[in-house]
Amino acid sequence: MCGITAFSGRKEALPFLLQGLEKLEYRGYDSAGITTVESFGLFTKKAKGRLQNLKYLLSEEEVKGHVGIGHTRWATHGIPSNLNSHPHTNNDNTISLVHNGIIENYRELKEELLKKGYQFHSETDSEVVVHLLDLYYKQTNDLFTALKKVINKIDGSYALCIVSTIDPDKVYITKKDSPLVIGKTQDASVAASDIPAILDYTKDVYFLNDYEIAILDKENISFFNQEGNPIEKEMTTIPYDNEAAQKAGFSTFMLKEIFEQPHAIQETLRGRVEGLDRIVLPELDDMKDQFQNFNKAYFIACGTAYHACLVGSHILERLTGIPTFTQAASEFRYCDPIVDEKTLCIFVSQSGETADTLAALRLAKEKQCATIAVANVLGSTISREAAHTIYTCAGPEIAVASTKAYTTQLIVLILLAMYVSQSLGHQSDEYKKLIEGIASLPQYIENILKDTQTFENYATYLKDQHDAYFIGRGLDYASVLEGALKLKEVSYVHADAYMAGELKHGPIALIEEGSIIIAAATQPTIAAKTISNIQETIARGAKVILFTTQGQELKNVCETYILPDVHPILQAIIVAIPLQLIAYYTANLKGCDVDKPRNLAKSVTVE
Repeated sequence: MCGITAFSGRKEALPFLLQGLEKLEYRGYDSAGITTVESFGLFTKKAKGRLQNLKYLLSEEEVKGHVGIGHTRWATHGIPSNLNSHPHTNNDNTISLVHNGIIENYRELKEELLKKGYQFHSETDSEVVVHLLDLYYKQTNDLFTALKKVINKIDGSYALCIVSTIDPDKVYITKKDSPLVIGKTQDASVAASDIPAILDYTKDVYFLNDYEIAILDKENISFFNQEGNPIEKEMTTIPYDNEAAQKAGFSTFMLKEIFEQPHAIQETLRGRVEGLDRIVLPELDDMKDQFQNFNKAYFIACGTAYHACLVGSHILERLTGIPTFTQAASEFRYCDPIVDEKTLCIFVSQSGETADTLAALRLAKEKQCATIAVANVLGSTISREAAHTIYTCAGPEIAVASTKAYTTQLIVLILLAMYVSQSLGHQSDEYKKLIEGIASLPQYIENILKDTQTFENYATYLKDQHDAYFIGRGLDYASVLEGALKLKEVSYVHADAYMAGELKHGPIALIEEGSIIIAAATQPTIAAKTISNIQETIARGAKVILFTTQGQELKNVCETYILPDVHPILQAIIVAIPLQLIAYYTANLKGCDVDKPRNLAKSVTVE
């Protein structure tokens, strides 16, 4: 959430700032703004709502500055409004900044600044930072020294980009817990919250560590540690370009990304399965002798990634015998978990910047746990802070609702469980059957994607519904949790997911004539039990859409979709595809903005 762009170069800054903000729209936002350094001073323009509103206002202005910053805001402190939009400037209009994150001690700082005569024009925590920077500048007469003092004073998370009339050719940058990527072109230095915003300009990037400072000008990028001493940074070359993030003929990014799943899964599997008896994960080779020492494992994530963890946890315990637990990252940090050096902690995040997941990772490290990250973004914070990282190979995922990132996370977590099993010498017949089935997954999914008309028809059951109910058992329960989340996210239909066996313990009271039930019964050992629960809903007038395997069909359901005959563990990946498409087509029928659902952000970088 919150998109940042920054530019210092020989050309006008505005084109870069705006195209970057456009590339970052997927992060979710409610307002946008820019500041450029002009010959007459700082020029700032802000607008509530979509980026197009800002572009319209700027079309009537002459913006020529070669240094500038841009921002799309996702409201945390203060309602969406022009005043609460970024950038924020000091009272003298000599310093302007953009901020991503949350300043936790802003109230105390604001009280101190008010007593010193500073005037505030917004309800945001971010405005505190620009006035604090102004205060320290007036004390030191040096912006760099003032920024170092600010870093030591503020608590919380932040990515800051600062321009000023004091150093009109420079952009000052620093971060803690929030993402920032910096790039160098032939005639400019640039920065942004995420890689897509700069890829049209350069693939060579640098990543800041927490508390480090970068100073951008048209010629150079200078890096400093928290004490202000110069440091060298390693450059990373990004292996893809923005063409991968375009719609490629699809009407929405979400639909495109659903259809990209066979390829994304194939890429994620590439080089990681050797023959019919070996998983290759060189990222973990230096810890494979540690697996026998772990007495438990935690899977930790948020949202869709949490649902992937429910699957991964089940499979790791099943294949290795290691007791496993799954916890939402937002809960893990505050529940005082009983973990130590004998605990394996696996953290999953599409962006690698999820604030709650990063906080949980840091706590696990404090408690001496072994840490593995699963992420999709090269160089993301979680990948730099975990002891080991396994990358999914989903490519850029632009739609807010995760699809291909989810299924590639499932692939990686299955491979991880199999690798640990392999390292412990637990290669059973089931292990070999899993390897055989994994190789066929892309083709199975290709075949399911040919049935889009079927899933579009299923969506008509939901178009005019206020509620929908998803049920399943075991791995199917994790699948229907994700299916219900997808429907909620993009179509705004209220959807609940229940363990099928729990229906009779309360939720069945909700079922009435015409209720819509979406059920998954893919696990052979418990499918019959789930089907029995489905019959209980039919007896109460429910309309049921059933996803199951050959031989588990049920009379009196409205629709049955027979899934391919794959290993039961792999059904968690297979059934995800039709559930994604049902959510997509329901949202389409309702006229919702599928790629940018209301109130949601792609990368949740605040707790």
